[in-house]
Amino acid sequence: METPAHDDLPTPAQRALDALTVNAEDQVALDTLARTDVLVPVPDDAVDGEGADATTVSLPVLEQPGGDPVVPVFTSEGEMTDLLPFVSRYRLIPLGALASQWPEDDLSLAIDGSSTHALTLTSQGVRTLLAR
Repeated sequence: METPAHDDLPTPAQRALDALTVNAEDQVALDTLARTDVLVPVPDDAVDGEGADATTVSLPVLEQPGGDPVVPVFTSEGEMTDLLPFVSRYRLIPLGALASQWPEDDLSLAIDGSSTHALTLTSQGVRTLLAR
């Protein structure tokens, strides 16, 4: 008897993303997402300076079709590879910690941008919903 493959089951972070698309005020989902470690892509041409501050992160900014800037983050390597197959490096950061340091600029956050669980938050949404 074969055991079912669990690779297709959504992770807690993906379930939280799905819940937030239905109810943006779902506190359990927001708390789960804020505690989730996300992968922040590091461009392959970025240089690791010896004097770099380990507490700061350079955010990768992409331009959305409408021209609005967005920072892509991912809940797994697979999700990152689907959207950015040429990026091989990343930093793992708790989403709540990233949100608490979010810039004041009009910069959106896209979580798992190419997946069925994708969620994009405005700059204000990142700071108010996820910074815990």
